[in-house]
Amino acid sequence: MNNIFVYCEVTEERTIADVSLELLSKGKKLAGALNVNLEAVVLGHKVIKPESLLYPFGVDVIHYADDEKLFPYTTLPHTSIIIDLFRKEQPEIVLFGATSIGRDLAPRVASALRCGLTADCTSLEIGDHFENKTQTEYKNLLYQIRPAFGGNIIATIINPETRPQMASVREGVMKKEIYSVKYKGKLNKIDAKAILKDDDFAVTIIERHLEKSRIDIKNAQVIIAGGYGVGSKENFQLLFDLAEVLGAQVGASRAAVDAGFVEHERQVGQTGVTVRPKLYIACGISGAVQHRAGMDQSAQIISINTDVNAPINQIADYIIHGNVADIIPKMIKYYKKNSK
Repeated sequence: MNNIFVYCEVTEERTIADVSLELLSKGKKLAGALNVNLEAVVLGHKVIKPESLLYPFGVDVIHYADDEKLFPYTTLPHTSIIIDLFRKEQPEIVLFGATSIGRDLAPRVASALRCGLTADCTSLEIGDHFENKTQTEYKNLLYQIRPAFGGNIIATIINPETRPQMASVREGVMKKEIYSVKYKGKLNKIDAKAILKDDDFAVTIIERHLEKSRIDIKNAQVIIAGGYGVGSKENFQLLFDLAEVLGAQVGASRAAVDAGFVEHERQVGQTGVTVRPKLYIACGISGAVQHRAGMDQSAQIISINTDVNAPINQIADYIIHGNVADIIPKMIKYYKKNSK
């Protein structure tokens, strides 16, 4: 009762998605602050060793439903099992990945349980709140923090009255950390057939076509990212040239993607991918809060910008004041000259 639950997505390879492991890492810290247990929910079929994968993240209980009708994911069966489980267990906090599955499942669960849901959070903390109107003090609430109003403010959202407190977080926002390789919890097997009804199978998957992404900037150690300030699709080729020399990936801000400079798969930020590379070179990027939310955990940031007052410079380790079209060719030249 009143523990923290994380819905764990099952990948095509029948293992647990990275975003779920990241949420377990954060969930363990929140559970420690509240002195409650961390519980994971896994719904699928023939998932590869969920216990050995999840226990090291500090999971106290794994609720596991193994049924061939639960894989691949379809909305209604997963929703029915989750709602049934939560009504029985009465969690305090529930976390979902802000993926296509999480964005489909979490709102349905929140609607059924008549509780709040904050989407695309960039930070989660435990704190107190005093309501002036009712003179009521609330203890140990989940602070659900995310950009709002077009990224012009950072909003802290709370859900004082209803439970569970629910939030979704995109992949890469939270850091994946093992709690203890020797940690052991317990397994609670869910009888899916006892819960599911014929109505839960109103939708049938007839055929599936899967295509792997051609671009993987999420795991890149070096990223050369361009913004609207790069100027054109042709100028973006300079970023690809530098990326080839450095063995890097090319990213972009939303403004650059909207302008048609590069494809959406390269977008970094609140509505794109969240990254944590060792080196992030921001070229012609102003640094709106939505973009910074997707890359501000980079180990080292270099900003190339004509505007010395650009917001990106506030978090940059090094600032190069100048035009991207002038500076990048020089970087390529000197790197080739001084590297073996």
